[in-house]
Amino acid sequence: MPGYSPQQIEKKWQAHWKDHRTFRADNASEKPKYYVLDMFPYPSGAGLHVGHPLGYIASDIVSRYKRLRGFNVLHPMGFDSFGLPAEQYAIQTGQHPALTTEQNIGTYIRQLSSLGFSYDWSREVRTSDPAYYKWTQWIFLKLFNSWYNLDTNKAEPLKTLLAKFAENGSDGIRAAGDEEEHHSFTNGQWKLFSEKQRLQAVHPYRLAYQQDTYVNWCPGLGTVLSNDEVKDGLSERGGFPVERRLMPQWNLRITAYADRLLQGLDTLDWPDAVKEMQRNWIGKSIGAEVEFRIQNPAEESAEDQQPTTNTQQPTIKVYTTRVDTIYGATFLVLAPEHELVAELTTPEQKEHIQDYIDATKRRSERDRMADTKTVSGAFTGSFGINPLSGEPVQIWIADYVLAGYGTGAVMAVPSGDQRDYVFAQHFGLPIIAVTDAQQIEEQADPTKEGRYINSELINGLTYKEATHKLIQHLEANGIGKGKTNFRIRDAIFGRQRYWGEPIPIYYKDGVAYGVAEADLPLVLPEIDEYKPTETGEPPLGRAKDWKYKGLYDYELSTMPGWAGSSWYYLRYMDPHNAERFVGEEAERYWQNVDLYLGGAEHATGHLLYSRFWHLFLKDLGLVTANEPFQKLINQGMILGRSNFVYRINGTNTFVTLGKKDQHETTALHVDVNIVENDVVDLEAFKKWREEYANAEFILEDNGTYVCGVEVEKMSKSKYNVVSPDVLIERYGADALRLYEMFLGPLEQYKPWNTNGMSGVAGFLKKLWRLYHPQDGDFAVTDEAAAPAELKALHKAIRKVEEDIEKFSFNTTVSALMITVNELTALDCHKRAVLEPLVVLLSPYAPHLAEELWVELGHAAGSISQAAYPGFREEYLVEDTVNYPVAINGKVRETLQFPATATAADIEAAVRASDFLVRFADGKEARKFIVVPGRMVNVVV
Repeated sequence: MPGYSPQQIEKKWQAHWKDHRTFRADNASEKPKYYVLDMFPYPSGAGLHVGHPLGYIASDIVSRYKRLRGFNVLHPMGFDSFGLPAEQYAIQTGQHPALTTEQNIGTYIRQLSSLGFSYDWSREVRTSDPAYYKWTQWIFLKLFNSWYNLDTNKAEPLKTLLAKFAENGSDGIRAAGDEEEHHSFTNGQWKLFSEKQRLQAVHPYRLAYQQDTYVNWCPGLGTVLSNDEVKDGLSERGGFPVERRLMPQWNLRITAYADRLLQGLDTLDWPDAVKEMQRNWIGKSIGAEVEFRIQNPAEESAEDQQPTTNTQQPTIKVYTTRVDTIYGATFLVLAPEHELVAELTTPEQKEHIQDYIDATKRRSERDRMADTKTVSGAFTGSFGINPLSGEPVQIWIADYVLAGYGTGAVMAVPSGDQRDYVFAQHFGLPIIAVTDAQQIEEQADPTKEGRYINSELINGLTYKEATHKLIQHLEANGIGKGKTNFRIRDAIFGRQRYWGEPIPIYYKDGVAYGVAEADLPLVLPEIDEYKPTETGEPPLGRAKDWKYKGLYDYELSTMPGWAGSSWYYLRYMDPHNAERFVGEEAERYWQNVDLYLGGAEHATGHLLYSRFWHLFLKDLGLVTANEPFQKLINQGMILGRSNFVYRINGTNTFVTLGKKDQHETTALHVDVNIVENDVVDLEAFKKWREEYANAEFILEDNGTYVCGVEVEKMSKSKYNVVSPDVLIERYGADALRLYEMFLGPLEQYKPWNTNGMSGVAGFLKKLWRLYHPQDGDFAVTDEAAAPAELKALHKAIRKVEEDIEKFSFNTTVSALMITVNELTALDCHKRAVLEPLVVLLSPYAPHLAEELWVELGHAAGSISQAAYPGFREEYLVEDTVNYPVAINGKVRETLQFPATATAADIEAAVRASDFLVRFADGKEARKFIVVPGRMVNVVV
């Protein structure tokens, strides 16, 4: 038989797995279940580069290993196929996004299959498939028709709320949401309400609701963008200006679940950094809500103003975690979008305020929060009244306050908050110390130590005493209350795009109604162009005669990209169920994902939204597990290894790295695929780009052109993208799988270097020769294994098992390499050793393992059902031990003794030997010190 030929072997086994559905998982089994999932890929037109499969290879190794350990493994794959990139391409070309998406998915499936992943392709799902997004829409309708009952601390169908309205009106209902939005009515009034009035009263309680919301509006793209899609005031895609705009938007009430999302993190086996990011994003804080009355312009001074109880005058609500510092609140700051800004702005300040608001619209919320150096703001011209001191305080707007967080207003205490301190210094506003321990000469001091001063009601009290007394006073006088707050805000759910799930809502008499479940899916209509209408409506506004029942206008927004990916792990459990989003038996069996692999960039958005949807479905009794993803691993990024050529300025001559300092040059990226060991293929370089066809070169003295090198993120613009297709064709998929794992710990960033592939390919050839000596015929014997061979095998069995369980894949590859070297040195060709070795190898190099398994006499494709080799400690026990033997602490010789020898046995053997004669200089041995298994010291 010829030598190892991965290209022939791999294609054969990939076809076998596909034809025989080798990795199909059953929804019922006596085996324990294990669900391994890769984060949903978006099928871009560029296909995969070598950095993408890192996590997929790791999850596939675990999946294959768990099958060997007797688990029923679910390892599915599908595609997050809605999204903005396909829509932008459609706008540019006029081609329907479904066509480009289908082509891109085809490329991904081909590339994923070529890497030998053990996916159950029968469970493939695509978010853009109407059979899938029917259930995404169905879940939305469940949210639309549910409310969050704070008394039961869970979501409930709206019918339970309607029953309460019919019995007691709105009185006594404790529901998640903005209390000020809730209507007040009696049961009698409720009975007299029209259908429209009832729906208007119910709407603020819904978990999916419509509200005027500040969003990142991108006129150039004609859509709302998430914070993640905006950078430095520009859209990440296309670089178009983005502004903050108040628009009617669909929202999901994730805030209702804030505390449960926070508590649930303690039950998850996730990286600490990810859990901390979610805690910070949720941002729980305990404090107080306080009302500042707006000063009546007729009030000439505050001298006769006293702390006031609640009146009919407008007030500004602020939330603070440091109510104890309220006497030091010397000004108020509102978000530029705050609803009272227009009312508070005096004629003299109107132009200044408007200029500031316009500038703020051009900044994303993320930029505003991150910018701690710029000091900016504008005075409205109005004053508020400090509810405790009665002193007037200026009312400003500043972009570091966000309308959607808290109340959109803060009481500024410059003595205790550094940002307020800098703001006050910049604009010449008062800074008042509130404790005798504060040191505020150079910066704010947030200390809680000391006793309060300049704080009439709490002077002389400690922090705890003061906080308790102030909250009591605020509540007794109706000017505030203790409150727990969260930084997280409700999730904006609408996008003014075409290529997304239609929101199943229609409008009758200006009121939103849910499409009947029987009428799902609401399928995307055909339109002539994929951009907003000339009147500014979303692209769906172009649909002809698109009305519910032919009568009522549909909602024209579509769902965001994260909608379909928030529940896809459930659909994989039962992907072809036409009657339910997931069958009850299938869901009870699989429950949740045991191992989830993906990038750390999804730490908040996707993971948080998925947990929210899961908790909601749990509340309705539709799922059984408490969390969707039990264990999470974030794989690191494989960085590109960029190469550079050096063009002499003003010429088309390129100078090699070793001589570039002799000339004035410009470094230019060069395609790494025409570089090997940092040496450029000059003929390929001339053909690479037309402008280089007549390039000239100044070479190294050995006649080569050597490149410069830098490690950067893989990017087409840097020409450092390496396609797995090229490497598979050259080295084989098994070599690529092993090399990506060998690069370093899974979670770490690591640079790519194609040159290292040859070493791993050489290892596989050496392994092949254990079974095919000199690349000849299969020559494994049934001869009994020697102790040294069994020792090498069982060291590997233990090491591979321990490392996979710890997800330490790079060290496993090293262990397998060492084992093959040891067995090669022992000239081992014995079945008792080489058959278990194939099973150890199979999760990493499955194609080669399958080939060798058949040659060992097993049924084709059956290695996945093999048992993982059992480790036997006795094969690692040494028969003899080498002891360094010393005279007065100085080692003179190494002697070998049986492993079972006692200290007395060893002493007797040393005395009986000529050791003392040769090294003791005729002196008597006064004492023998034997350290078992370690050494012998003779004291003379």
